[in-house]
Amino acid sequence: MICWKCKKEIVIEGVYRTSECPLCSADLHCCKACKFYAPGNHYDCKESVDSPVTDKERANFCDFFMVKTDISASSGDDKAAAAKNAFNALFGD
Repeated sequence: MICWKCKKEIVIEGVYRTSECPLCSADLHCCKACKFYAPGNHYDCKESVDSPVTDKERANFCDFFMVKTDISASSGDDKAAAAKNAFNALFGD
């Protein structure tokens, strides 16, 4: 898997609520590491969760959690960079 924070590939057996990245100590069972994390959606999630998770970077008890395998869509920063690149491609640097 790839850590959502340091973007380094890590080898880990499974992701549990207390799992942390061995390189940067980031929580791994969190919204930003989940394939359903979608900033802008209701509660920033593609699943129909009943209550919001306030800190998207901290471990939580969400039953919908599934490890994200594609880091290219991992955060709003990536979306902003993609939008900027698309703008520059359209109108030039």
